[in-house]
Amino acid sequence: MFYDAVRNAHGLRHDPFKALVAPRPIGWIGTLSADGRRNLAPYSYFNAVSTSPHIVAFSSEGQKDSVTNVDATGEFSCSLAVFDLKEAMNQSSAAVDSGVDEFELSGLTPAPCEMIAAPRVAESPVALECRHLQTIRLEGLEGQEARARLVLGQVVGIHIDEALISEGKVDITRARPLARLGYRDYCVVDEVFAMERPG
Repeated sequence: MFYDAVRNAHGLRHDPFKALVAPRPIGWIGTLSADGRRNLAPYSYFNAVSTSPHIVAFSSEGQKDSVTNVDATGEFSCSLAVFDLKEAMNQSSAAVDSGVDEFELSGLTPAPCEMIAAPRVAESPVALECRHLQTIRLEGLEGQEARARLVLGQVVGIHIDEALISEGKVDITRARPLARLGYRDYCVVDEVFAMERPG
């Protein structure tokens, strides 16, 4: 099939776009509000976008608490959502009032970071400490403002559980990270293969 993506005229019961751009890693974003309230939310529009310096990005559909907090405080953490924490990750995605602490709601432990004030998920085997670079209000081809806000942050500190390290490398299958597919579907990374780049 082919369809006009601007008109979104696919004729299906559900928009297939998210199911096609998959799997998407989940950035579990920890922030503090300007008055010090904790917030935790998973974002599947998340990825690493630069290695020198290390830069990550997450996109929020609308001005949610995470974006407001990052804009106000200039920092955020990103903990790895893993299979063993899938229920807590899902619980932290609930649409709740901004005064609700998602760490408490999902039964997770807020751990202090080393270089930023925002908390990270203690139970997660990996966490990135990030300082805010910019928030971009996305626009479409005709200049219409998209609902999405793209947040860019530079990674200034990294936490890795020693149990993930084998022979000097991270064995990500030991963490079993979650990724988002389309609809209500997820997958887990527990098997990898290697290929040598040609030339």
